Amino acid sequence: MFKIRCNHRVAGGIAQRNTEGYYKSLYLQMKKLIANCRLLFRYFIFIAVITSKVCGQEKPGSATIKVDLAREKGPMTPIWAWFGYDEPNYTYMKDGKKLLSEIAALSPVPVYVRVHSLLCTGDGTAALKWGSTNAYTEDANGHPVYDWKIVDSIFDTYIQRGMKPLAQIGFMPEALSVKPTPYKHNWKPGDPYGNIFTGWAYPPKDYNKWRELVYQWVKHSVERYGQKEVESWYWEVWNEPNGYWKGTQEEFFKLYDYAADGLKRALPTARIGGPNIAGTSSANATNWMHNFIKHCLYETNFATGKKGSPLEVILFHAKGSPTLKNGLVWMNMAPQLRDIAAGIKIAGTYPETKNLPLIVGESDPEGCAACGMATNPSNAYRNGTMYSSYTAATFARKYELADQYNGNLIGAVSWSFEFEDQPWFYGFRDLATNGVDKPVLNVFRMFGMMKGNRVGVESNRMYELKTILDSSIRKQPEIGALAAKDKKNAAIMIWNYHDEDKQSPGESIQIDISNIPANNFRLTEFRIDSEHSNSYEAWKKMGSPQSPTLDQIAQLEKAGQLKTMGKTGKMKVKSGKAVITISLPRQGVSLLKLDW
Repeated sequence: MFKIRCNHRVAGGIAQRNTEGYYKSLYLQMKKLIANCRLLFRYFIFIAVITSKVCGQEKPGSATIKVDLAREKGPMTPIWAWFGYDEPNYTYMKDGKKLLSEIAALSPVPVYVRVHSLLCTGDGTAALKWGSTNAYTEDANGHPVYDWKIVDSIFDTYIQRGMKPLAQIGFMPEALSVKPTPYKHNWKPGDPYGNIFTGWAYPPKDYNKWRELVYQWVKHSVERYGQKEVESWYWEVWNEPNGYWKGTQEEFFKLYDYAADGLKRALPTARIGGPNIAGTSSANATNWMHNFIKHCLYETNFATGKKGSPLEVILFHAKGSPTLKNGLVWMNMAPQLRDIAAGIKIAGTYPETKNLPLIVGESDPEGCAACGMATNPSNAYRNGTMYSSYTAATFARKYELADQYNGNLIGAVSWSFEFEDQPWFYGFRDLATNGVDKPVLNVFRMFGMMKGNRVGVESNRMYELKTILDSSIRKQPEIGALAAKDKKNAAIMIWNYHDEDKQSPGESIQIDISNIPANNFRLTEFRIDSEHSNSYEAWKKMGSPQSPTLDQIAQLEKAGQLKTMGKTGKMKVKSGKAVITISLPRQGVSLLKLDW
């Protein structure tokens, strides 16, 4: 590419040149040589950069995962068995009941469910980011009128399936709001999000009536479901008071105190907490969390005049931040995990709260479940396997964060349910569309098979937690794993994940398992990829029909169930060890189940 030449033929000519001219000539030649060398070096750097951009990233190395069934790390707490949604009236509708039955069936323990708007005024008509129960109205003389029919329909649906409410005390009934007009919003995807905050978001005009409302609700619940059942629930006041609350911070603490006092008067053993703050790692949210905890621990209770307020559980929110680059979705789990780390660390600041149960009240890739990909193109990850692999990778890190910061993390609510009578695969953040399960629901079916204790896992292709907290997963794809062992079985979840929404052929993964307590085991592999457990790909192959036939719907329902890969077979164990090799495509998730 470049000619670099040094002229050393100076013998015989020196006598004809003076010393100054010779050395000046030699200096110029050396300067040219150095310049050419620098240019050559820059050329090679340029080629390296271009090659990197063309190839996307350096070629990943082969993947090896080591699982030690004897190295227990802690209980496989079912933190994934928590779900929530904005629209409570979907609960008892056709597809809502179907999905709740499936969610209940996938978990070996009772699933907790959290919904908004349980005290909003209205006739129970469902709408996006809206719900109502008409639990509280007033007569012409301003006397309270309680009606629990719709609330009972919601909670009955849960209890009949063995599920538990994470019961949200909110939002403000129209008759109690200090600013009741306008009350019901008419928000739709694409509208400014702030349009949802109407009369239901304001403080009560009478805190004593607010306390009595909570008392009557809890008293009714105990009468209907029994004391033991209601004692197993968790209660919370409001949602995201640093956004969903149109009062001051002090007014929120007052709202909480009066609600907690009403609840404890009806059932002293009921469990209550908060504040379910948004953006937990932000300065604003951190301030809210600390002030809320200090109020509950040390300050004067607005309702009783005594010191402190009941606090049996701490709740906070965590969200990721996907973006669109050159037409492709790029996920970002770093903000979500930083929020969780912040919540655990804040709780650990105070001796009185460091051991309290912690619940991530909403834990998701981003913030708005009802915002479809038509209005938010960065939400295009929701229908396919990227949502599945992201879910697997992030839940594994939630366990890591709890271990690292000694947090008593008992739940992480996936704010995703279903939307009745909406277009097929519209791009909502949901678990099913028109009664057909999406790929992401099958990750939770996999989690349902992981019991006992978490055990040691090492992967040469797994990112360190610190790296993900800093910058998510942006270089080579991560091939990671989470494993658990029970008395007679073990389960290993494996994912091939990258923030960029691209597919790629399967990568070979070797899984070395040690300390297997049996001479042989039966191996079953469950799989989520483009060909397995994937109703979305099946729907696209049909031509993406918006009015599928009954036969097509039956095919989609079948495609939405968790599928196995290959045949179940027996494997021999030598010296407590076995080696399994699989091929897993990018954004795929596999669960290896060992039974002995």
